[in-house]
Amino acid sequence: MDHASILALYDRDMREGAQPDSPDARVEQIGRVVRQVSSARGWNGVVWSDLDRTNADAAIAEQVAHFTGLGREFEWKLYGHDLPVDLGQRLRDAGFTAQPEETLMIGEVAGLTLDAEPPEGIRVLPVTDTEGVDLVAEVHEKAFGTDSSRMRHQLLARLAADPDTVVAVVALAGDTPVSAARMELVPGTRFAGLWGGGTVEAWRGRGIYRALVAHRARAAVDRGYRYLQVDAMSASRPILERLGFAPLTTTTPHVYVP
Repeated sequence: MDHASILALYDRDMREGAQPDSPDARVEQIGRVVRQVSSARGWNGVVWSDLDRTNADAAIAEQVAHFTGLGREFEWKLYGHDLPVDLGQRLRDAGFTAQPEETLMIGEVAGLTLDAEPPEGIRVLPVTDTEGVDLVAEVHEKAFGTDSSRMRHQLLARLAADPDTVVAVVALAGDTPVSAARMELVPGTRFAGLWGGGTVEAWRGRGIYRALVAHRARAAVDRGYRYLQVDAMSASRPILERLGFAPLTTTTPHVYVP
């Protein structure tokens, strides 16, 4: 896999050519910035920019003014190769707060290890309705310790409006949800994104996360997608590398709260 070429393709199709991630969102290009504007329960933020030292501060100020006018918290998704090189510092100087750094990892499905199965006693079920989404939300809150209302709203909306663009699964130990994840499929591109993979702490280290990655990868193959993309935290990166994913760059969310 040619890392530079794949990263350029990712930037073009998934960032500059971004598509809305929910029915109540829209994507706008304002100068050299691409942003998503959604409801208060959706994701609002900047997904791509092509800036330099002469225009970066003005572009940042414009986005702050726009989202503040809407009364929206928003995120600027800063990638390690974005310009200018001091864009992160400029964002922080403008009042953004940097979140933990993640690694953008991409795997070509033809080269991934897809035979990982869940451990004994764990069954993996597709999520297609409100009951299933509630189980995913329960895992999300236990695994990450964060509120799941936004994720729940977005997943329900997507399943209702465009179910062919999302694959969600939950792993159960008996009737207890212990892990969950989803995959978002982007029509017209070669990329599918893996999101929200989390396992309740007591069940970590047993291969469930790995099995859910393989499960979604097989679903991507069946639907004709060539690449899988993950924004990986440090705990997930070694597992993904063993499955065949490669790190291409970093991504650091910068959040602005009006």
